[in-house]
Amino acid sequence: MKPGVAFYITAHGYGHGRRSCDIIRAFRRIRPDAGVHVVSGLEGPFLRSQLGPGPYTLRAGSFDVGMVQLDSIRVDVEATLLRAEGVCARRRESVDAEREFLRRHRIGVVVADIPAIPIEAAAGLGIPSVAVGNFSWDWIYAGFLDRSPRWRVVVDAFAAGYARTDLLLRLPFSPAMDSFPRREDIPLVAAAGRSRRGEIARITGCDPDRKWVLLSFTTLEWDAEALSRVGEIEECTFFTVLPLRWELPNLHSLDRERVPFSDVVASVDAVVSKPGFGILSDCVVNRKPLLYAERSDFREYPVLEAAVGRYLRSVHIPAGELYRGNLRPFLDRLEWSPEPGERLTGGGEDIAAARIARFL
Repeated sequence: MKPGVAFYITAHGYGHGRRSCDIIRAFRRIRPDAGVHVVSGLEGPFLRSQLGPGPYTLRAGSFDVGMVQLDSIRVDVEATLLRAEGVCARRRESVDAEREFLRRHRIGVVVADIPAIPIEAAAGLGIPSVAVGNFSWDWIYAGFLDRSPRWRVVVDAFAAGYARTDLLLRLPFSPAMDSFPRREDIPLVAAAGRSRRGEIARITGCDPDRKWVLLSFTTLEWDAEALSRVGEIEECTFFTVLPLRWELPNLHSLDRERVPFSDVVASVDAVVSKPGFGILSDCVVNRKPLLYAERSDFREYPVLEAAVGRYLRSVHIPAGELYRGNLRPFLDRLEWSPEPGERLTGGGEDIAAARIARFL
């Protein structure tokens, strides 16, 4: 049996899952002979919808906590610290367990987006490891060192794991990520979707001639007053992707298993979201304007906000106005926002797959 690849994907967000699955599909195209094992805390149905037909194996497993989120905008820093400390307390046990998994399945290379424990496990067995990401958790958590010295143990643990990586494939919209000894920049891992406006209109019964706006959030706390304001924007039809849904005449929920997320983005006229790697990449490759709210207590935000300004037509909506449902004046401004001065292209998944295959 030939050596296989183990892909470890953080459950912090769907953006990590989507880009990792893009790389896995590209890898399977060039190395169909290699076994593929996917380990993640993300839901199995989501991963299967992104990966397509096998062969591959899925295993539930989580080796970081990301940020504990109150909703898509706000995070709970203290809860994140408590959970991260728990990961660090179990670190040696987790590394040992993953070594056994890697041995049992004859893994030839480990790929991580972007937990550190699988990298440590691979290094202990002399197995090469590749990290893929636009930030690392030691860098994110270092932003909280001035709040509590307890963060130091967490930061150092992640940095020590990352230091054992053979190669970081660094995506756009990234800080230096200097915990990794060897870094290589690659293009966006994102492909333009296919407009399915007619199909979506048939599914939802909505008018394809209205302005379509995607509300790209996993959760968003809108009260009755906020929903009323959104419902009054009759010139727009709004869409969410399940599980987020509300009962409004001008708001429809779509199932990503029926209409892939990239196709939803390609089908709308504008997107409302917080800056995150996944949605920013989708807006860039599909050339969609973005109305974005700031994220609290997340160190990545300034890096992504700068990218929004460089590569997208965009307008900032203060988070307070977003929570009030006061979208109309900001959507009006977005209509007249200037074209970006720079362009980015995708194709990073093919480059990443080729780099990973070299280690087998």
